[in-house]
Amino acid sequence: MPCAKGLQEYGGTPTLMSVRRVSLYQELSIFSGNAHPQLARSICDYLGRPMGQIEVFEFSNEEVFVKILENVRQRDCFLIQPISSPVNTRLMELLVMIDAFKRSSAGRITAVMPYYAYGRSDKKDQPRVPISARLVANLLETAGADRILTIDLHAGQIQGFFNIPLDELTALYLLTRYFKEKTLQNPVVVATDVGDSKRARNLAERMDTPLAIIEKRRSGNVERAEAMNLIGEVEGCDAIVIDDEILTGGTILQAVNVIKAHGAQDIYVAATHGILSANAGAKLAEAPIKELVITDTLPVPPDKLTPQAKVVSVAPLLGEAISRIHTGQSVGALFQ
Repeated sequence: MPCAKGLQEYGGTPTLMSVRRVSLYQELSIFSGNAHPQLARSICDYLGRPMGQIEVFEFSNEEVFVKILENVRQRDCFLIQPISSPVNTRLMELLVMIDAFKRSSAGRITAVMPYYAYGRSDKKDQPRVPISARLVANLLETAGADRILTIDLHAGQIQGFFNIPLDELTALYLLTRYFKEKTLQNPVVVATDVGDSKRARNLAERMDTPLAIIEKRRSGNVERAEAMNLIGEVEGCDAIVIDDEILTGGTILQAVNVIKAHGAQDIYVAATHGILSANAGAKLAEAPIKELVITDTLPVPPDKLTPQAKVVSVAPLLGEAISRIHTGQSVGALFQ
């Protein structure tokens, strides 16, 4: 049974150390799909456990096949699989993995999804459109998942789409620690829009800095927003622009331009999920950004990383959460 090494809270105060307890299930086992095996290996290294043996591949007709190469009967199984590109293939891999473990009599199946795709489709905001985030939740439950572990959902209400336990972690503490260790000149945290101001406010409170908010408007399904105005002061400050994810980079670029026009000094951009679709990396590389700080919830190919990019690992955070779930401890205590 693992005993995690103890995760330092990324705001300056140490967290509780994991305590050995008897699990309701047998051996803790960690398996990975094809989405992000490097992250899965890092989690195993943190916990001091070997990676579970499994085959996940596609036949020539693109059908996904999974074969578990060891006995998992009554084990506490954690399946590491962010829903990364290609999104639909990775989602199908996870569903088939869950079904394979269910039919192999696993004691408990936890889907560890550092990035939850389709999270933007969390409500019916137009006529005749789906709520895809709810559909994904239904698929995971139907496949046989017993619980979900994820990081920074795009919308909090997605938690309510599940009828099984869901633990949502946050990378806010990782980012807080990163920026606290830097010597910034009169820092200010900037939210990319009013809807994301809570995340930015939490970061500003932990860093004891002012908060500014960019007012923007988005039209229909176009993956582009129009920045309108800046609420707050950034002149002469080092600005930290915070968002949950970076997709095309359009929102970030407009925010950076507005902040720079209002007299900010160095500009840092931080996000939990670096999707960086299309040519987002190239566009951000040309922007007046001193550093782009993302986590490794998703695998980012080297050719998509900008020269300013810094990647912070979430493996210790996920490893500690997995240890606590296995031993029946509080996951919420990590953030208290």
